[in-house]
Amino acid sequence: MKQDRILIGTRSSKLARWQADYVAERLREQYPGLTVEEKLMQTKGDKILDAPLAKIGGKGLFTKELEQAMLDGEIDLAVHSLKDMPTEVPAGLELAVITKRYEPGDAFVSNTYRSLEELPQGAKVGTSSLRRKAQLLHVRPDLQIESLRGNVNTRLQKLDDGQFDAAILAVAGLKRLGLGTRITEVLPESIILPAVGQGALAIETRCDDAEVKAKIAFLNDAATAKCAVAERAFLARVEGGCQVPVGVYATPAGENLHVEAVIASLDGKRLYRDSVTGPQAEAERLGVELADTLLDAGGLAILHELGLLLDRK
Repeated sequence: MKQDRILIGTRSSKLARWQADYVAERLREQYPGLTVEEKLMQTKGDKILDAPLAKIGGKGLFTKELEQAMLDGEIDLAVHSLKDMPTEVPAGLELAVITKRYEPGDAFVSNTYRSLEELPQGAKVGTSSLRRKAQLLHVRPDLQIESLRGNVNTRLQKLDDGQFDAAILAVAGLKRLGLGTRITEVLPESIILPAVGQGALAIETRCDDAEVKAKIAFLNDAATAKCAVAERAFLARVEGGCQVPVGVYATPAGENLHVEAVIASLDGKRLYRDSVTGPQAEAERLGVELADTLLDAGGLAILHELGLLLDRK
């Protein structure tokens, strides 16, 4: 039976709604007769806002309820920020589409200071990410980095209320919400490498839902998908959810991929960074190879200190 209706599951934050609306509009443009609707849902990550992400379970906090609804047949697909996706997808589900990557960087946002460099000694910076915290402390060990949770608007309001001298947020999220003017400085990748998949969207579906997969296939961006394979392979190898300060960023270079990554200690004092270049067809191997390089350089000791035992078979 031909499917004439698709139900998208989405979280209710403004950014999640933007992401679901974007996919819904693209589907309506592609298939004028198709009815596309959205179902708003809450995840554990949306409900618990008074604790750092790393302490309440890390990745999966923003996806589990949506995934269960898919498995139960309540929704046809879910749209996620790729950076929120665990490396292991539940049995019966798959990441069918990775959209073209938007800007992957991190933004320095401040009402008082024009740049990270201009921040005075001991300034208070808000971020909920250990990845950002460790890399910031590596270049500015004097800063006070404090947890800043909530949706984008909530975080900006806390900054505006004077709770922080600056905040670090994803460039893509700010721009997608029309808040690009709030960006004081886009931090270079030499200071902060992005999270896995940052700037790209992932569309998750049931593995056996061939019709829905066929309908959304036009949204897949092959180059971004290859980058995601390398980045997620790196993350899987180091078991790096929100509990481990890791950044990794792959970029196409002709037929090759260039992958750069970092593993850092929580205080930023030890930071191991390296890169690898190789064929796009070997994206997964490149991610694993780079992970092993950084683990051997000192990253494994950091994981052990964080209580994470790595099986490197």
